[in-house]
Amino acid sequence: MERAADPYRDTTVVDARAPRFNQAVIGSLALVAVTVGPWWLLALLALQLIVGLAFGRRWCLPCLAYFELVQPRLGEGPLEDARPPRFANVVGAVVLSAATLAFGAGADAAGTALGALVAALALLAAATGVCAGCEAYKLGYRLTGRRFESCPLPPQPAPAPRSL
Repeated sequence: MERAADPYRDTTVVDARAPRFNQAVIGSLALVAVTVGPWWLLALLALQLIVGLAFGRRWCLPCLAYFELVQPRLGEGPLEDARPPRFANVVGAVVLSAATLAFGAGADAAGTALGALVAALALLAAATGVCAGCEAYKLGYRLTGRRFESCPLPPQPAPAPRSL
């Protein structure tokens, strides 16, 4: 399979389906953590997001699963700017960390609410493509008077000519 962008080196762009896959994994596991436990699973999810953000997609387990197992079978999806999904991951890591701290401090209701918030928003994004963190990123640009412009995407291969 030929890729227009290397998933590990071309970090300014991402296959649009990769963040949705990541959101499905994070949302599903966060839902498990807040419904049947264990709550420390939220800490592992936060840690996984933090490690992926700090060290790159090679260290993000859902990213590896997508780029090494799923993408080779489905092909590369449309490329998009990686900044909004990266910001959404930062927000997710912060909220999951806060949920972990709440559970650790004995504030189970707050931990459950924060974990459920992450689960709901991540699963919504995975199912519909509406990413609250991504939209917040773009809104931040508008509120500061800047125009959000997607980074230059690498050229897509031209579709093969259709024969009659």
